[in-house]
Amino acid sequence: MNTKIKIIAFVLLSIGASLQAQLPIRQNALKSNNYGVVYNLPITQLDFELKITKTTYKRGEYYQYAKQFLSIDKPIIEDRVVYNLESVSVQNTGIPNKNNSYLIEFKSKSAEPFVYLTKEGLLCSINQEPPLLDKASTPNAQSETASKVNAQSLLTEEILMAGSSAKQAELIAKQIFALRLSRSDILTGEAENMPPDGTAYKLVMDQINMQEKALVEMFSGSVETEDITSVVSIIPSLENIEKEVPFRFSEKLGKVDADDLAGEPVYLSLINKSPQPETELSDKDLRRLQKKFSEGVVYNIPSKATLTLTYRNKPLLNTEVDVVQYGSQDVLTKQMFDIRKQPVKVEFYPQLGAIKQITQ
Repeated sequence: MNTKIKIIAFVLLSIGASLQAQLPIRQNALKSNNYGVVYNLPITQLDFELKITKTTYKRGEYYQYAKQFLSIDKPIIEDRVVYNLESVSVQNTGIPNKNNSYLIEFKSKSAEPFVYLTKEGLLCSINQEPPLLDKASTPNAQSETASKVNAQSLLTEEILMAGSSAKQAELIAKQIFALRLSRSDILTGEAENMPPDGTAYKLVMDQINMQEKALVEMFSGSVETEDITSVVSIIPSLENIEKEVPFRFSEKLGKVDADDLAGEPVYLSLINKSPQPETELSDKDLRRLQKKFSEGVVYNIPSKATLTLTYRNKPLLNTEVDVVQYGSQDVLTKQMFDIRKQPVKVEFYPQLGAIKQITQ
């Protein structure tokens, strides 16, 4: 397994995943809590959403007679399932870093200071109501199956009592041609019992079409397609990621684990665009820095990173993302929030812990 990437989860989602509003929680700085509010700063989690198509091919019971009775040249001759990776997108998600918990302390004379946090304790705003946060819900995997006729229920007693599969195939083919003739008679208005109105006409035609399809598939075989959404989540470390494997993909199995050699590797590279040079601080500078971060509001300054994802030497993703782990931190001084008449208002990007805007 790769040491630079921590695999968080593989979650199957339906293609119709909905957005759900999340209401930030207001925390007032009161005398009862010593005018302080505890919050967390996030680290970056990258969620890769995979759009996968699953195609199931099922052989018909009478496939060997498809050419003879129905002139079907290429019937399905074996059962198989094929997965195809259609597309991949990435979303930046901030998860609370328990090692980055801080206390915002206000002076008692401040103008009724308050803070908005997410339910995970991430910072949304100070002295300002933030907008609702949109968060993707995680519904159970589900698929919709169209109404389908059981072909066996359509077979007549004569077909079922036939002494050989060849004879059964011949009789089923005759039943298919009879359905086609009935449809043609209705379309041309020559049927003895025409549907009385438009609704009845549609019902009759739908039934004929479904029955014909079910019987023809006993020769040609059937093909069913299902859309699947799957999410792979990783937490980057402090170092660049170069051609590492967060997951693999197989045409026979779909998405598989990174160490499952049944699938072909999907390679991930994540390169910091603005790496910070390593510096050694003197004891005096270190103490000054520690004092600075012990007071005020600590926030993140993410770094931009180039993200590429490739499969079979072809790019799936080539984009730019914000990564907290590659960036740095800074502090808003306590004095900014001591103004009584016009308190400073700060809005943050909760998923990054970075400042969005400062107003007064």
